Amino acid sequence: MRVDHKIITIDKKEVSYTHIQNGSATVCFMLSGSGYTYEKPLFYYSTMTMIQSKRDVVHIHYSYEQDILNLSVEEITNIMVKEIIPVIEDVRKNNVYTETIFLGKSLGTIPLIDKFMKTSMYKDSPLILLTPLLDFDGIVESLLMGHHQTLIIIGEKDVHYIPRAIEKIQDKSNIEIEVLPNANHSLDADPMSTSMSIRILNQVTEKVEKFLG
Repeated sequence: MRVDHKIITIDKKEVSYTHIQNGSATVCFMLSGSGYTYEKPLFYYSTMTMIQSKRDVVHIHYSYEQDILNLSVEEITNIMVKEIIPVIEDVRKNNVYTETIFLGKSLGTIPLIDKFMKTSMYKDSPLILLTPLLDFDGIVESLLMGHHQTLIIIGEKDVHYIPRAIEKIQDKSNIEIEVLPNANHSLDADPMSTSMSIRILNQVTEKVEKFLG
């Protein structure tokens, strides 16, 4: 296994990414949340799951002010794709991949839903959406229009969990939804319980493994 850390310059701003390579024909691009970065449990074990199944992984390291979540979905998407797409292009320029997977959490799900779901180039790419922001304007509508094979995992105690949104999308044949009882926005147990949080994390990794096959 080879791990490369690379920095590219986009509009005078440096954006870094980590490329974990197994010599695979499949790559998973991961998009972190706001403050929920790649060393935290959901990404650590999602990365381990990909490595275990011999897939390559790319962690895109972006950072924004917390108030980015006060912007519209369209504005957030426009800001993020200016950094995400050049990273994807840089990775693809030097590697040949026949399959692409996208995995995002929270903030990182916004460009996946609002941009990549609407891009024909990635129409065959599975999407894994951890704790998507279902209460943001336009997110549910984009999910309803999308045709990607999609896995959504969200907790019932997540502030962005909207039962009526789940009801709208649950019958779509391309979308698989896992709602975890007593799990918050970090998919930790609420009320706090270490053992329960570990069990929830195990459920998440098992669901991701099963979804990807």
